[in-house]
Amino acid sequence: MSSSEKIDAPSAPKPVGLYPHARRVGNLLFLSGIGPRDPATDGVPGLKRSPAGNYMEFDFEAQVHSVFRNVRAVLEDSGARWEDLVDVTVFLVNMERDFHTFNRIYAEYFKDNQPCRTTVGIDSLPTPIAIELKCIAVISG
Repeated sequence: MSSSEKIDAPSAPKPVGLYPHARRVGNLLFLSGIGPRDPATDGVPGLKRSPAGNYMEFDFEAQVHSVFRNVRAVLEDSGARWEDLVDVTVFLVNMERDFHTFNRIYAEYFKDNQPCRTTVGIDSLPTPIAIELKCIAVISG
């Protein structure tokens, strides 16, 4: 049985529950679900809500760029690189509205490295975010 190393990434937003940012088992790195929250403010980029909780501003593109920055931060804090990603599971709370935008931005980030990918439409996430990624990387060396 392999042992695993728990990894907390100081450059990424704090998890919203009792789990690490990642776990390393041998040369495999498993990332917990990573969302777009800003590590410094804990706010959601491109999202403003009224005191009643209604959306006043919503910028899905800002969330996509932020979630990729956060994944990169966890990878780098774990000793991995963006190019080490081999599998990405994408959770979108509004597939019809957001898939094409996500797909376009994804292509910008994954021109050279093309990991396997699954995109799933879901009803909600634990915080008011529209996207979350679950990733696996293989660390070489």
